Amino acid sequence: MPASRLELLRWQFDLAWSLFEYHLDRLEPADFHWEPAAHFWAVRPDAAGRWVPDWADAEPDPIPVPTIGWLTWHIGWWWTVTIDHSRGRAPRERTEIDWPGDGDRAVAWLRGLRTEWLVVLDQLSDADLDATAPFPWPSDPAHTVAHLLAWVNTELTKNVTEIGQLRLLRHART
Repeated sequence: MPASRLELLRWQFDLAWSLFEYHLDRLEPADFHWEPAAHFWAVRPDAAGRWVPDWADAEPDPIPVPTIGWLTWHIGWWWTVTIDHSRGRAPRERTEIDWPGDGDRAVAWLRGLRTEWLVVLDQLSDADLDATAPFPWPSDPAHTVAHLLAWVNTELTKNVTEIGQLRLLRHART
């Protein structure tokens, strides 16, 4: 019997996550703040002690190379907002989502978001996949919840690849 769309999307998510776990298990504290280039984005403590990301509202040219810390914040940001939308909650603003402050807490945060996401996925039926996606294309009937799940899988895979490559480069240079 062929897999349902939901089963296929869940399989794809689990595959992306397993690749992420490979890197999460091997990250060292210094990996999160390694500066891979002269022009980079990082997470930094502000005057109040909150860890906030470098950010520009317009895409800079050249695009800064993100640190692993910034990438883990980025995953936490888009995933938190996606979960908020998927659960019918008011989505948090980017400025409300801080980085946890160190690598171990960032990894725990991301693993917690995975657990929350699995709850969202477990509540969906194949029929639910045809509803209009609440995010990241608000109220666009051309994009369904199935598109949203495919976007999460793609975004996660892209960010995991970036983190893995940065981790490998840092360790190759030290």
